[in-house]
Amino acid sequence: MGGYEWIIWAGLVILFAVIEMVAGEFTFMMLALGSLAGLVAELAGAPWWLAFLIAAAVAVLGIFLLRPPLLRRLRRGADPAKSNIDAIIGSTGRVTLAVTGTGGQVKLVNGETWSARLAPDHPGDLAPGTEVRVVAVDGASVVIEASHDAVRGKQ
Repeated sequence: MGGYEWIIWAGLVILFAVIEMVAGEFTFMMLALGSLAGLVAELAGAPWWLAFLIAAAVAVLGIFLLRPPLLRRLRRGADPAKSNIDAIIGSTGRVTLAVTGTGGQVKLVNGETWSARLAPDHPGDLAPGTEVRVVAVDGASVVIEASHDAVRGKQ
């Protein structure tokens, strides 16, 4: 092509490395690694099609063999604690204002007070003081049902 193909390979290495800095999932790092292999092949005198095949093979091998252990290592020290909505779903609380299918209020064990409504399949309304469990969050309201202890107490 003219002897300057190495510039394209070097540009790809830089481009993929910069994108990887933003993405942080090691996919573009493997593409940069493949491009680096293509650059080395090009500088060693390989034809462009062979350099392309080498780059593709190194990138694919990197994605399937190198990326998974790197991701495991990266996420090994992650905080396993749930946060935000994930932490609210499944939590318990008590009804503060009678809860019906359209409204009410509960105070959760974490101290937060939420607007609440009953889960669609829940029979009857819940009186103040009833123990409840959050099954979903819908906007600024929690969807609740009576906890198993509260249901057993009525029987």
